Amino acid sequence: MFRSLSLFNFRIWIVGALVSNIGGWMQATAQDWVVLTELTDNDATAMGVTMALQFGPPLLLVSISGWMADRFDRRKLLIVTQSTLMLLAVAVGVLLLTGVMTLPLMWAFALGFGIANAFDAPARQAFVSDVVARENASNAVALNAASFNMARLIGPAAGGILIVLVGTGWVFIINAATFLAMLVALALIRVHELVPHVRAPGAGRLADGFRYVARRRDLLVTFVMVFLVGAFGMNFPIFASTMALEFGQDADGYGLLSSVLAIGSLVGALMAARRDRARIRVIILSTGGFGLALGVASFMPLYALYAAVLVFVGFSTVSMLTTANGYVQTTTDPALRGRVLALYMAVIMGSTPIGAPIAGWVAQTFGPRAAMQLGAIAGLVACAIGLAWLLASGRVRRHETKRFRVTIDETVPIRVVQPAPEEFSDEVASTTPIPLPTKTDVTRTTSHA
Repeated sequence: MFRSLSLFNFRIWIVGALVSNIGGWMQATAQDWVVLTELTDNDATAMGVTMALQFGPPLLLVSISGWMADRFDRRKLLIVTQSTLMLLAVAVGVLLLTGVMTLPLMWAFALGFGIANAFDAPARQAFVSDVVARENASNAVALNAASFNMARLIGPAAGGILIVLVGTGWVFIINAATFLAMLVALALIRVHELVPHVRAPGAGRLADGFRYVARRRDLLVTFVMVFLVGAFGMNFPIFASTMALEFGQDADGYGLLSSVLAIGSLVGALMAARRDRARIRVIILSTGGFGLALGVASFMPLYALYAAVLVFVGFSTVSMLTTANGYVQTTTDPALRGRVLALYMAVIMGSTPIGAPIAGWVAQTFGPRAAMQLGAIAGLVACAIGLAWLLASGRVRRHETKRFRVTIDETVPIRVVQPAPEEFSDEVASTTPIPLPTKTDVTRTTSHA
């Protein structure tokens, strides 16, 4: 489960990420609470707009951000993006402490966070594969997710308590200080031990990532499932904050819900780390589990019962996201990994501008339970799409001796038209199977690693 921790660079990375992510979740809790209770009168629609502005740029800038992740030194790129995010956090904290923050200003800063994140996210995701060799990539992705969710377990609860004790402005300042942990980690990483950065001869073509994914039906199905859940189901700040208010809770009660969600998320990430490789059937089953768990949560009458069901929501969410991330990383051409991961991050983060305002409006008009039920339906639809593809792809087969038993064969080779030396072309006739990693071969996204 923890084999990647034997590497010095990964240990440094994971410690820096843990400290930095704790601050990131503290800031996310403070930002949501500021918009909902200080800058508006419990306006869930305004929170949806804030999320849309913060997560929209990764979708709009996906070609440029993915190209940069493949073209430039990812470690240096991360130093720039993390420093930018730290300065933005300081600015928001100062404006809150001086009492001059307004809703339009917060929206402007949310957009600033989103633009910086658009370049940070694909470089950060691809950099994990630079830190470890291919045989440990799936495990490293899962442990990185476990670190993220361990921070999610601590950060929101700590953020909620700090909001009550010192106010939202100081939470942003404290978060800015935690960025130093990641910057120090990036400085301490042994550059000579990093996996060489693979660049294709045509690395300057921005559209290569789109064309590559278009020829991979398994990736297309994965992206569709993640998009549906991300757009309509993963609006946890809206769900948790509005449900906390419905149950008569304050900021600390809201932060506790986010931490409870992280308990299941952490378990899901650790279980993903135990698997020898990322399997697409786990993604499909996790989307169905997400839909069921979120649907059940929407009917819970008591705060304690609602919080208990959130454990299962968190488990299914991170099982889906971690497995999808690992699947994309381990089955993608290394020369195009940055651009494909940029598309993946755009699907997750870019789905929020579409779904968050809708979820916010539904929560405002019909109540938070209706918004959660919309997300549950999206999860079940995503699962149905994945199952339909699995059946159509020929991977599901009837058992040879038992009539009512089927098996799923994931050894079917993935076939994709390879790019010509100068361009991706539909006329290229040769196809080559992409081997899935064998046992021996082996995000609410925030502004942090």
